[in-house]
Amino acid sequence: MDTRLVLSAAGVSIALETTGGDLPEVLHWGDHLGPVSETQLTELSAATRATVAPSAPDSPVRYAVLPEARRGITVRPGLIGSRDGRDWTPDWRVNAVTVDGAPAPAFASLGAASVDFHAVAPGLELTITVQLTPQGLVAARAAVTNRGEGAFTLDEITLALPVPTRATEVLDFAGRWGVERFPQRTTLGTGAHRREGRHGRTGADAAYVLHIGEAGFGFGAGEVWCVHTAWSGNHIHQVERDLYGTQLISGGELLLPGEARLATGESYTTPWLYFGHGHGLDAVADRFHGFLRAQPHAPSADRPVTLNVWEAVYFDHDADRLVDLARRAARVGVERFVLDDGWFGGRRHERAGLGDWVVSPQAWPDGLHPLVDQVKDLGMQFGLWFEPEMVNLDSDVARAHPEWVLQPAGRLPVESRFQQVLNLADEGAFAHVLGQVDAVLAEYRIDYVKWDHNRDLVDAGSGPDGRPGVHAQTAAFYRLLDELRRRHPGVEFESCSSGGARVDLEVLKRTERVWVSDIIDPAERQRMLPWTGQLIPPEFQGSHIASGRSHTTGRWHDLTFRAVTAVFGHLGIEWDLAQATEDELAELGWWIDWYKANRSVLLGGRQIRVDTPDPGTWFKGVVTNDKAIFSLAQLSATPGANLGLVRFPGLDSDADYRLTVIDRQPVPPQLRPAWEAQPVVLPGRLLGTVGVRAPMMLPESAVLFELERL
Repeated sequence: MDTRLVLSAAGVSIALETTGGDLPEVLHWGDHLGPVSETQLTELSAATRATVAPSAPDSPVRYAVLPEARRGITVRPGLIGSRDGRDWTPDWRVNAVTVDGAPAPAFASLGAASVDFHAVAPGLELTITVQLTPQGLVAARAAVTNRGEGAFTLDEITLALPVPTRATEVLDFAGRWGVERFPQRTTLGTGAHRREGRHGRTGADAAYVLHIGEAGFGFGAGEVWCVHTAWSGNHIHQVERDLYGTQLISGGELLLPGEARLATGESYTTPWLYFGHGHGLDAVADRFHGFLRAQPHAPSADRPVTLNVWEAVYFDHDADRLVDLARRAARVGVERFVLDDGWFGGRRHERAGLGDWVVSPQAWPDGLHPLVDQVKDLGMQFGLWFEPEMVNLDSDVARAHPEWVLQPAGRLPVESRFQQVLNLADEGAFAHVLGQVDAVLAEYRIDYVKWDHNRDLVDAGSGPDGRPGVHAQTAAFYRLLDELRRRHPGVEFESCSSGGARVDLEVLKRTERVWVSDIIDPAERQRMLPWTGQLIPPEFQGSHIASGRSHTTGRWHDLTFRAVTAVFGHLGIEWDLAQATEDELAELGWWIDWYKANRSVLLGGRQIRVDTPDPGTWFKGVVTNDKAIFSLAQLSATPGANLGLVRFPGLDSDADYRLTVIDRQPVPPQLRPAWEAQPVVLPGRLLGTVGVRAPMMLPESAVLFELERL
């Protein structure tokens, strides 16, 4: 059967074709095509067909969404697997195509839609789903079912979309604990740029979003294509160029040996892959932000200012001290109080108690009710920390059920943070965690759960034979969180994982917030927040004001720099307010009041990031129809550096704006721009094309610009 379809939405088109029963190919993915007829698409197919190259197959090489080695490709095949050495190169034949569940016509030009390509091969069935979302993202996944005799073992299945050869520069991310989402660039040559995540979670060094674009692309310019693998376990991001010049961008789950061994009748479904296109990184990020903001659970911009007690008290759960901290928090305007690690079982330190999710009678002889009641009486929400997937060997549950620990046969994995992983794929372990966490959420008036995950899944064997268990563990985590959300629909969940090591679109379908990093040092967060924003909008990003001296880096920063950095996310505090001076508390209260007055802008607008020639300078903002707020931060330049003119993109060219600045640097008045003394009124056209003179910037300082539309 022959089917040609064009899907278009939000300035993006994808043209799909299947002919003669072959797996679908992509004729175009990128800018909107405009009106296209069946004849034009047929002509386009012929005009873009690969040529026959010397010393190559005698028919044009075909690059399907699931690349097939039998078609003469030299890139990595989309499906790698076999039935004990047989059926390793399936003869796929498409036998049905549906659009939004209905039979597809021979040709259609549609808006956002979902297309299923159903195919069969001897002993196998395949469904490839390609969706275009209303935001212009292409979402794709595949399902394989074994219909033959004997097991079929899938080693890898990836889906790929083509990108043009004018895209030569690769941008993805690296990092480690405390240095999440550090950008890295390279030039693509022949061969593959392949990133594998083998942490059993998304990982602090995850590729995150892999981009390929025109050389020198930035936040505002240059055509860019990208892929994100939405999976919280082991995963793959890849872009590859073959010797014929074809480039494919792809992704999928990284399967450990035997994790997808399909008995007759069993199926495996890949994670969702999200492919983005735009002119500039901000345009690509807009699509992801719109997609997340359209999710049913997406939080509004009216997010409660949060105080988390970890860096204030650590494991010292003294009730009087915590009540005093709650009272101080309420006085400065905090709206949510979160009790962190140390409230349960034998958890007086990090070596014991994980897995025993019952309130400790030693730490809390009267239970948590006195603290919860006090927090509620102060007008704040109450939040609680859990780490449901982990276990200390020094715990009641590990002593009773050592077999529930993820482990290969005959040995325990190396410890990390003095803990192991509880095998949630074991129904007994799953029921234990679900029952205990559910009981706590049912007994106490809890509004918010900080869900942590503090170690990699190393040697993660499952069951008595120790078979690899990362895939099953990841699926069980989703099932556990889904069930808890079903039972407690009023509770908000945060994904924390040694900071920001579990940030992906699949976990974000179940959580309203991520903890960006355990590093709250504002000099580090100036980079982390905008780069985390390449995938998720600011209202999903936990962004806290810490103590003056960072607990993790030892650097000291004034409160203005800490606050100006933190307000570009879901604002919180991670600071022992009993150690703050009255002046600091007054200033903190001022910033919280300012944030509350402006959070509808900060957490509801379009993210703008501006390329600057100085890597130590960050200029970014958020723009809505009524107001824009920008931040200029100088991290490492020579004291007294002046940055010249700064321009404000994203404004309405025909509207007038009143521009004011919040500049609390200790700079003498004579060194400040004259316009700082009173607001300036200019049209968006001039603010975007000419700009204004930047303030004199000190190192590790920041200023805010407010632009109110008149």
